[in-house]
Formats: sequence, structure tokens, C-alpha cells
Amino acid sequence: MGNKNKTISFRVNEDAFETLREIAEERDLSLSAVFRDYVDTLVAHDGKVRVVPEHELNEGEEDTSAFPPKVEVPKSFVREHERLELEADHLREQLEEHKRYVTELRERLEEQSDDDEDVIQLEELDDEDDEDEQSYRFT
Repeated sequence: MGNKNKTISFRVNEDAFETLREIAEERDLSLSAVFRDYVDTLVAHDGKVRVVPEHELNEGEEDTSAFPPKVEVPKSFVREHERLELEADHLREQLEEHKRYVTELRERLEEQSDDDEDVIQLEELDDEDDEDEQSYRFT
């Protein structure tokens, strides 16, 4: 299946529309072409696009180097993040070990349940108690 073009429509106030039309006329483009170029640029730069007038483009050269903005993170924060990642990995390993242990215990229990002789049912004790009529007391 090939690429299908989609239509996007939105509303702008009259002043913005006139400004956009002037920009399109200056560049000898249609309004649609202006928006297509903007959308293509937006997609190509993963949504990190600023629209500035051309006369401000050269003035703000220092600002363009800061876009997208970069933040310095203290080393202590990075170390704490790494420590937490290691701790999370350790906890995941412990969880997996615990799951394996529980599985092993369940398997042992199933094996023992096959040997019904080892299991004494309380109901059976009650039945025996009635026959002998002896009472036991735990102290």
C-alpha cells in the first residue's frame, strides 16, 4: 500500500491568516506549500522546530545553539540513578530466584501429595477418636 496524503484543517484568526498569506506571497508559494514545508520540517526534526522571523534568525545565533535546551545534571544525581538501576537489577534477580524457589516448593508439595500415606487428614483423626473415645489434651 502506498502513502496516502491526509488533510489537516484548522482555524486561525484573520490577522494570522493575512500574515501567513503575506509570507507565502513573498516566497512565491501557496499557503498549502507553506504548511506542507512546516509539517515536513516538524516531522523531520521530531517536533523540535521553532518558527522565527528571518530578521530575528541571525540575531539569535546564541539561542539557536541552545535549542533544544540542554540541562546539566549533577554527578551525584547520575551516581544515584546508576545506584538505583543496580539495585533494581538486584531486586529483579532476587525476585526470579524467589519465583524459582516457590516453583521448586510447589513441585515438592505435589510429589508429596502423591504419597497420601504421609498426609494425615484431621477428619480421619476425629473418626478414630470417636471409636476409641479417648481424648487428648495439648499442654
